[in-house]
Order: sequence, then C-alpha cells, then structure tokens
Amino acid sequence: MKLLGVDYGTKNIGLARASTSVPVALPFGIIDNTDKKEAVGKLVKIIQDEQIETVVAGLPIGLDGAENKNTERVRNFFAEVQSVSAVPIQFFSEVFSSQASDRFGGGASRDEKAAMIILQNYLDQDK
Repeated sequence: MKLLGVDYGTKNIGLARASTSVPVALPFGIIDNTDKKEAVGKLVKIIQDEQIETVVAGLPIGLDGAENKNTERVRNFFAEVQSVSAVPIQFFSEVFSSQASDRFGGGASRDEKAAMIILQNYLDQDK
C-alpha cells in the first residue's frame, strides 16, 4: 500500500511517502500553501499521479489532548481534499514533529522532515 504523510502548515505543506512493503518514510517535497484552493488541487494531483492509497495527515492536538484552532484548520483543509478525492485520510498526532524535525540531518526541508516523522510514527505504531 502506498502512503503519503502530510504536515499541514499555513505557509507550506510538507510531504513524505512510504509503502507498507518498505515501511520507511522518505521526503517527497512541499506544496506552497499561500492559495488554499491551489494547494488542495496540487495535493489531489499528487495523490492521483502517485496512486496513493492512504493519506496520513498530522493532526495538531494540544498537550492536554484537546483540539484547537490549528486542529480545526487541518480538518477543514482535509475536508476540502475529501470533497474531490476518495482517498482515505487517517489523522495522526503530530505532537513534537516540528521540533523533532529540527534535530534531523540531511537535505530535506523542515516541512518534509515533519511529514516523515508523522508518517514513520504512523507506520511504527503497531510494532
């Protein structure tokens, strides 16, 4: 199964991909998010072109476990994605993913690294 990890940000959307046959998240680029409608279109095109079977979207939850304005922003964005794509979307906690991405080496962007952490944590949850 092909998976796409997504770290939604107000400026950039970080992407990572993996498959269940080789469960290692790799960077897959960023989408500029200055125009939300355009960003939805680009994400849906990637989902279609890459034959993604599941999207794993980072969900910002407060340390107290409560949802907040950022959570609502992410849910609204992915509701728009779902309105034009039938791909299943799994929400997964992104707590500390941006901070952890700052400690990563390599040439991927911070946004891609955060998406990699979200996706890898999702893949590792049943281990």
